[in-house]
Amino acid sequence: MLHMNEPVLDELISAGAFFHQRGWTPATSGNFSSVLTRTPLTLALTASGRDKGRLAQPDFLKVGDRGEILDPGGNHANKPSAEIDLHLAIAKYGNAGAVLHTHSIFGTLLSDRHFAEGGFEIEGYEILKGLTGIDTHDTRIRVEIFENTQNIARMARQVERRLQDPLSPLRHGFLIHRHGLYAWGRDVNEARRHIETFEFLFELMGREK
Repeated sequence: MLHMNEPVLDELISAGAFFHQRGWTPATSGNFSSVLTRTPLTLALTASGRDKGRLAQPDFLKVGDRGEILDPGGNHANKPSAEIDLHLAIAKYGNAGAVLHTHSIFGTLLSDRHFAEGGFEIEGYEILKGLTGIDTHDTRIRVEIFENTQNIARMARQVERRLQDPLSPLRHGFLIHRHGLYAWGRDVNEARRHIETFEFLFELMGREK
């Protein structure tokens, strides 16, 4: 039952409040998840339509690796986010312990500005060291942008292929065109740090341009 994982839910609730305060999850946008078990794979996932600035433990569901609801949280009318397939794909193939999704102004603007090129590069900033595995500002990363679609299962398959690319797999996060940012990490705290790093860089680039 989800009440056995209170620390994880509290971390997601704290992240939601912070992101909402920063304007990164306006209205009911965004969704968050954390891996509860690996075998079988189960996630704690935000229910659809929740204000991320006012999350409480009943606003989370326990879901299985096919997206089935195993525990509806505090409300049996709860349904999972429509983007559950993306969370499952990243948890399975990105070795993620937590997946966070935001809808910031600058991320959305950059996703539109650079959509035709399929993404954009960022280099030379000290804050890049906020991304796990990067230990110098003398680094270049590419932020990929996926086409927005209501066919989330198809998008999830595209993300799966990129996560499993043997030469240059997706790392840390990606954007969806005119939509928002997905970022992940080994746990909620690492995923939250990746969101903060990306969002700082997006605002920096947006203001420069």
